[in-house]
Amino acid sequence: MSSELRQRLNEATETLRSAGVASPDFDAAELLAHVLGTSRALLPISAADPTPEQASQYADLVARRARREPLQHLTGVAAFRHVELAVGPGVFVPRPETELLAGWAIDQARAIVSSDPVVVDLCTGSGAIARSVADEVPSARVYAVELDEGARRWAERNLDGTGVELRHGDMAEAFDDLAGTVDVVVCNPPYIPLEAWESVAQEARDHDPHLALFSGDDGLVAMRVLEQRAAVLLRDGGVVGAEHADVQGESAPAVFSGAGRWSEVRDHPDLAGRARFVTARLAR
Repeated sequence: MSSELRQRLNEATETLRSAGVASPDFDAAELLAHVLGTSRALLPISAADPTPEQASQYADLVARRARREPLQHLTGVAAFRHVELAVGPGVFVPRPETELLAGWAIDQARAIVSSDPVVVDLCTGSGAIARSVADEVPSARVYAVELDEGARRWAERNLDGTGVELRHGDMAEAFDDLAGTVDVVVCNPPYIPLEAWESVAQEARDHDPHLALFSGDDGLVAMRVLEQRAAVLLRDGGVVGAEHADVQGESAPAVFSGAGRWSEVRDHPDLAGRARFVTARLAR
């Protein structure tokens, strides 16, 4: 890496660190690679010094990131498992921990060998989970629904050509035509209590749709709706999985165990050992 590139990268890193960005080194390098049309891994060996236009663009992006615009909004893409998603203002940026929930749904779909599995992704947002299932389980029939119109437009873009059937609507009323036939229901619902507003990262609080974040006083309003809808959609023995906040490791599973129609209710940790998603099997 040239001395000019190194200097610009170091200055950007310090700017982001001073602004409280959680990963200043990573973000500064990602933005520089984005401007130069290369990858972060190739910056040290193949990147040329920026043109004046590129230098100006980089300075602008670093300043915007310092104001806590999400990195993915600035680059326009988010990596999720084996796919790359288009993201920007108006859609929840998929988080790495959600890849574990998607992986669970993929494993459940793959385990169905007698017929093509039917998978429904409720609150699809950017379409991350639905697209990953379609990508990794080509035999699956995948359906997705999103209520927010802005987010749905991003999902439409990300799911175009994948075979996923995307609908616009409320998960509480979605897919009546699939009632009793679905093998896997998966959902990353809103789960932040309204009172936790101040604790939410600035990137999410100021830039993600609030419909995708907050869910009543206890953060479980959407989880209760999901429990009821999954019971309608799933076949006997079908499974549901849903992400939740790390402090909901007991309260989220209780939504299912307390309903009296689910077996194998269990919670799953993320890679940091924090409670992350709940799964259950319909036992009626």
